[in-house]
Amino acid sequence: MDVRIYSQHPLPRHKPNYLLWHGDVLQFLNALPERPLFDLVLTSPPYNIGKPYEKKVELNKYLFWHESVIVSIISRLKDTGSICWQVGNYVDNGEIIPLDFLFSPIFRKYNLQLRNRIIWHFGHGLHNKKRFSGRYEVVLWYTKSDNYTFNLDPVRIDSKYPGKKHFKGPRAGEYSSHPLGKNPEDVWAIPNVKSNHIEKTSHPCQFPVGLVERLVLALTNEKDIIFDPFAGVASAGVAAAVHKRRFWGCEIKKKYIEKGYERMHDALHGKAIYRPHDKPIYDPRQSKLSIWPPELLEKRNQHNIDK
Repeated sequence: MDVRIYSQHPLPRHKPNYLLWHGDVLQFLNALPERPLFDLVLTSPPYNIGKPYEKKVELNKYLFWHESVIVSIISRLKDTGSICWQVGNYVDNGEIIPLDFLFSPIFRKYNLQLRNRIIWHFGHGLHNKKRFSGRYEVVLWYTKSDNYTFNLDPVRIDSKYPGKKHFKGPRAGEYSSHPLGKNPEDVWAIPNVKSNHIEKTSHPCQFPVGLVERLVLALTNEKDIIFDPFAGVASAGVAAAVHKRRFWGCEIKKKYIEKGYERMHDALHGKAIYRPHDKPIYDPRQSKLSIWPPELLEKRNQHNIDK
């Protein structure tokens, strides 16, 4: 079992479990039968802010093109399936426009149901001087019907008070926490892929595998098909391979698809390098760098005196 890269039609009649399409996503989708295929569509599309892998266009054109992709996806999504659209902000002349505000009407137009607006909180980013520094993005989780896959147990996290007990009622004296832990809620603290992150590649806006992993475990079962229309370096493919799901992805940049192939190949052979979704967040207070240097502390104290 391995990954196959395709860039020309026709696609093979019996498609592999792990497929990367080097080319336009609409070209790939139009070559597929218009029937339910995908169990989960999980992606982080370009934000239209002029990154090296995208061409910045007028906002209406950007949304129109994405709507055509979304429509093609919906017709190929199973009734039990989900769409997870992870987005940040569109920035124009210093003004930010949250992309989830713009994508939401598109999904509602096609009768998809919003189950969660998941806040992905991360620790690193640009330091702004004229507004508060952005440290979160959003995952929009939509389903096609009420009969959708949701597995909570595989993604439970440690309870805050595992020793807490019911103090009254028929269960008085029994532990109130679930033995596997608690629901991770809808605010997720998962580091983004920057500088010395173990997953870092040449991609400037890389999706952390841990963020994808939690969605894969909760919203699919083994052997389900996960599709990423903007696969980048195939972080979603890594999570799928590690957890015995199938994966199809599309990517237009050759160097990213080659790196995605390499990462998925490693994952399929038990050599995936990634930060799991349930790894505790590092406490920066444990670092020597968290201690204020005397010269900076003096300036800080002087500032407080001047106030």
